[in-house]
Amino acid sequence: MEITFKSTKLGKVFNSANELNRKFGAKMSKTIQMRMALLKSAPTLADLPTTPPPRRHQLTQDRDEQFAVDLVQPQRLVFEVDHDPIPRNEDDGINLTKVTAIRILEVIDYH
Repeated sequence: MEITFKSTKLGKVFNSANELNRKFGAKMSKTIQMRMALLKSAPTLADLPTTPPPRRHQLTQDRDEQFAVDLVQPQRLVFEVDHDPIPRNEDDGINLTKVTAIRILEVIDYH
């Protein structure tokens, strides 16, 4: 899958193991690197596991149409579909089998 970042600064952090370690610590850095490898290797969003530990899930309410994967509890890696227009199903939901590009937004505990 093609991956972009919300900001250049975030991209620099995510593309450097040293920066990830400095910002998030060793355990979180390792988990983020594993999730990023999983995201990069998945052909589409539908190919990401919906079971733990990565557990891809769509968010709701004010984060509608965003997705997350689990990191070190309670942190999540939040991203959105990076297509214009967003591929849709007949019921207006996002067609996960056609999502081949995402934009990383943040690492956060939104609970």
